[in-house]
Amino acid sequence: MRKIRWGVLGVARIATSKVIAAMQQGEVTEIAAIASRDLAKAQAAASELAIPKAYGSYEELLADPEIDAIYNPLPNHLHVPWSIRAAEAGKHVLCEKPIGLNAAQARELIAARDRTGVVIGEAFMIVCHPQWIRAIALARSGRIGTLRAAIGSFAYFNPDASNVRNVLEYGGGGLMDVGCYPIKASRMFFGEEPVRVSGTLVRDPNFQTDLLASGLLEFPSGHGIFTCGTQVVPNQSMKFLGTKGSIEFEIPFNAIRGRASHIRINDGSDLLGAGITVEEFPPCDQYTLQGDQFSRAILEHTPPPVPLEDALKNMQVIESLFRAAQTGTVVDL
Repeated sequence: MRKIRWGVLGVARIATSKVIAAMQQGEVTEIAAIASRDLAKAQAAASELAIPKAYGSYEELLADPEIDAIYNPLPNHLHVPWSIRAAEAGKHVLCEKPIGLNAAQARELIAARDRTGVVIGEAFMIVCHPQWIRAIALARSGRIGTLRAAIGSFAYFNPDASNVRNVLEYGGGGLMDVGCYPIKASRMFFGEEPVRVSGTLVRDPNFQTDLLASGLLEFPSGHGIFTCGTQVVPNQSMKFLGTKGSIEFEIPFNAIRGRASHIRINDGSDLLGAGITVEEFPPCDQYTLQGDQFSRAILEHTPPPVPLEDALKNMQVIESLFRAAQTGTVVDL
């Protein structure tokens, strides 16, 4: 099977520190080029990461006929515009989460995909990790009874005004950056879409981005509850409660490369933990798995790990949570 040749838009930290090196380990994935608006930055990244080509503009990368697909880790406000330009250049696109700034942008991207016929998906790498695949299978099997609640958190501490995550017009803030993960995780586990949401948030007095946000998602079968933030002690957690037991992740979102992962299945028989069974998963890199699964979707003409229809649904929840927090009301989806 041939390898898909990838080009990377920009030198974002997530790309240069995590994703590129991981994708280079893929069976059907090859990182062939990287572009930056600053040629020196592109050349430095290419040299450090052993990438054959470096371009001083995004346009040059998109014009390269030897590039099959684009990884787009640009700031949130550039996700949809440059993904559309890539699609129009005939390139498949794996775009970082969140897919855009709002649901309207997600719909624009879906239209571009349908118009151009390329594969476009959202980069929620957790859907490819064995711990999530197994945990969802356990929940579907009835191991924890009927799922009733999802409880999560995801936060970090970053007060840097110049960081893109703290720039309002770039789509910064906790809900867009990390709140999207417990939303996605809850939707995956329930296998349903929320029918109503409510939420509250606190905005930074200088940045105006949300530094703390909490949401309640009302699913037909139960509730999803989470808190996220950009000025909170770094943490992440995800626990799912059923009528007969629970499933809890050790490190739900940023599973550590080269280290085994664990989930805890609790039958609820003892508050001290006597009813807990731990399942271990061998070390893997979820970004490698994501890259290969997306490349195979291109080669085999199958859906990507997270299709745009799913990305739109996640964005609709985020958008509704912002509206609920702003109006102080419960918002129907």
